[in-house]
Amino acid sequence: MRQLAAFVCAALLLAGCGESSTSGGDTAARRVKTAPVAAVAAPVIRLTGVIRARYETPQAFQVSGQIVARRVDSGQRVARGDVLFTLDDSDLRQSLTAAEAELASASASAAVARADLERDRKLFERDYLSRQAFDRAKLSAKQSDTEQAAARTRVEQAKTALEHATLRAEADGLLTRVSGEPGQVVDAGHPVARLAKAGPREIEVAFPSDVRPPATGELLLDDQRIGLERREVSGSVDPASRTWQARYRLAEELPAAVGLGEVVKARFETPAARLAAAPASPRLYRVPVAAVDERGEGAQVWHLIDDKARPLDVSVARVERDRALISGEALEEGMEVIALGTHLLTPGMPVKALAQSAAAGREAAVQKEEPAP
Repeated sequence: MRQLAAFVCAALLLAGCGESSTSGGDTAARRVKTAPVAAVAAPVIRLTGVIRARYETPQAFQVSGQIVARRVDSGQRVARGDVLFTLDDSDLRQSLTAAEAELASASASAAVARADLERDRKLFERDYLSRQAFDRAKLSAKQSDTEQAAARTRVEQAKTALEHATLRAEADGLLTRVSGEPGQVVDAGHPVARLAKAGPREIEVAFPSDVRPPATGELLLDDQRIGLERREVSGSVDPASRTWQARYRLAEELPAAVGLGEVVKARFETPAARLAAAPASPRLYRVPVAAVDERGEGAQVWHLIDDKARPLDVSVARVERDRALISGEALEEGMEVIALGTHLLTPGMPVKALAQSAAAGREAAVQKEEPAP
C-alpha cells in the first residue's frame, strides 16, 4: 500500500508540474501590436488642360495712330499677308511728302556743291586757288552728299511707316482674340489681336504647387488616348494661383472637332506610380516604419505563424514620414506584420497579437452580458 500511495503522489506531482509549465509558456508569450500590409496603389493625377498653339503671337501696329478699319473677327482663319486693320494715314502721308521735299532740296545742294568742287579743282590745278580754299570746297561737297543720304533715309522711313499703317497677318493661322475697334487710338506695340499660328498644337496644364509636372502623360478624349511629352515648365510657382504652368507636346494630331482653347482632361502618373507599374519592378507594399527590422545583413519584417514570430526578407524602396514602401516575394496584401518592438524579436519567439486578444476579450464580455436563452 505504501508503494501504491507513493506512486500516486508521484503521478500527481508530475501532472502538476506539466500544468505549471504549460501555464508558464502561455504567460511567456509576448503581446505584440500588428498592422496589415497594404498594397501601394499607383498614384495617378487627373487634371484639366487647355489646347494651345505652339506659337501664339500678339498682333500690333509698329506706328501710333487711330484705327479706321477692322477687317477681321475673332475665330477667323487668315493667311500670311491678309489685312487685319488699317490706321488713318493722313499724318504719315504728310510726313512722307515733307521727307521727299527735304530730299529734293538736299539733292539740289549736293549738285551745286559737286559743281563748285569741280570748278575749284580746275582753278587749283592752274594755281589760281589756294590749298585751303580747295579743301573747304571738298568738305562742303562731302557735307552735301551726307545730307542727301540722310534725307533719302528719312524718305525710306516715311514710306515704311506708311506701310505699317496697314496691319497684316504675319503668318497663316487662327485669330483667337481681336480687341481693336475703329476709332480707337493705339500706341505702337499695343496688341489689337492674337494670332495662333498654324502648326503643332499643345496642351497647357496647371499643376498644384506640391506636384512637379511629370515628363509624360496622356490626353483623354472620348474614345482616344494621345500621349503627352513635357516641353517646358514655368521657372517658378505662379504667385496668384500657386500652380506650376506646364506645356506638353502631343504625340499625334488632334481630331478636327477639338479646337483651340478647348478644355480637355489629362492623366499623369507620378514617379512612384511608374515604379509600381513597371513590368520588371516588384510590387510595392506600405507598412509602418517601425515594422521594418534592419538588423543583420538586410531588412526584414516579422509576421505570426502559429503564434510564433517568423522573419521575412524584404527590400526597402522608400521611407516616408511614418510609412515605408517595401517589396518581397512572400508579402501579400492584408497579411499582418508586427508593427512595434521588432528589434527584440527572435525567430520562433512565442507572440500573441494585441488586436486578436483585445477582440477576444470584447467578444467574451459581450457574451457575458447577453441574457441566457
